[in-house]
Amino acid sequence: MPELFTVVTPDEALKRLLSHLNAAIESENVKTNMALARVTSEEVIAESALPSFPRSTMDGYAVIAHDTYGASEGLPAYLNVVGEIPMGRSSDLKLKRGQVAKVHTGGMVIEGADAVVMVENTQQVDAKTIEVVRPVAPGENVIQIGDDVKTGEVFLTAGHWLRPQDIGGLMGLGITRLWVSRRPRVVIISTGDEVAAPEDKLTPGKIRDINTYTITCLALQAGAVPLSLGIIPDDYGALKAAAERGLEMGDIVVISAGSSVSTRDMTADVISSLGEPGVLVHGVSIKPGKPTILAVVDGKPVIGLPGNPVSAMVLFDHIVVPAIFRLMGCDKPPRRQSTQARLGHNVASIPGREDYVQVKLEERDGETWAIPVFGESNLIATLVKADGMAMIPLDKSGINQGDYVTVRLF
Repeated sequence: MPELFTVVTPDEALKRLLSHLNAAIESENVKTNMALARVTSEEVIAESALPSFPRSTMDGYAVIAHDTYGASEGLPAYLNVVGEIPMGRSSDLKLKRGQVAKVHTGGMVIEGADAVVMVENTQQVDAKTIEVVRPVAPGENVIQIGDDVKTGEVFLTAGHWLRPQDIGGLMGLGITRLWVSRRPRVVIISTGDEVAAPEDKLTPGKIRDINTYTITCLALQAGAVPLSLGIIPDDYGALKAAAERGLEMGDIVVISAGSSVSTRDMTADVISSLGEPGVLVHGVSIKPGKPTILAVVDGKPVIGLPGNPVSAMVLFDHIVVPAIFRLMGCDKPPRRQSTQARLGHNVASIPGREDYVQVKLEERDGETWAIPVFGESNLIATLVKADGMAMIPLDKSGINQGDYVTVRLF
């Protein structure tokens, strides 16, 4: 096991963890309309073209483009209206030279026509005649067969995180079921003799469990299935038994390891005893969250998070979320939402450590300001009052009031 508290940078810690992980989750076939935020486990091939017929992009008239050449307001082209193309149905109409047919946005462009004149560029002469005051080129205002998606095209690659537009595109292609990676199961173990269930009446020295529920919500947001093993006392045998059970049940085990040094050391000892390769990192140069433990046991991540709620949330977001996406085969997870803001107060830091400061966002004279919500790292209220976290980079000794910072939004 590596020497304890030989800290590494957050990025190096994540790199070490991910280097031991493969996309090990099996696939399942689901309804497309229920697949939002899932990850494709294989390529999705378009079995038909989109659109499957030439479509008008405008309300107007389907025409033979050549008939409009030279048309202007001073010398319009006079063309005969032979009918109206119905929406949602095929039409037997076929255009000949000098003829047009009325068409609506999204309607089929009939045989013989090769362009659409916008209705704004026409004038009704009588029931059977229009004048065209602007010429069109072949293909103008028409989407051709396969312009959107071609038959046989790879519409989505394997490992793609599905967004609303992806679901819409799949439905447009008639793909109503698809193969996606199963949601990883994240087993959550909260430890500590001082930790009580939320419904318990507190006795002196007890605190209610927060981390199980914040981690549960973070796992759900990341597309995983959270499974809680409840509160485990500060006992080596009990914690090891719970961790072994967690490895049997889940794909990732997260242990909220308490706040005392002895508890953290016991957690590291338990994790190192579970299997190979064992503990990869014990100590990350980040505040809050330095005492984090990263391990892999038989291909499954085992993460020891600090006991205080802020640290646990920061490190879960930075470490466990990417691991969840890696197990689902998604190496390009959705970007975290962030914004640039001007810092409302001076914030000190230590070079070589990545600091996160809870901030509340305010608008002042058209600019966004990040106002620090100061407090100890074990105070959940600092997170409740905050809109996000301002990051102080590793190479900075602090950021001055008024300077710009990157704020990762909650």
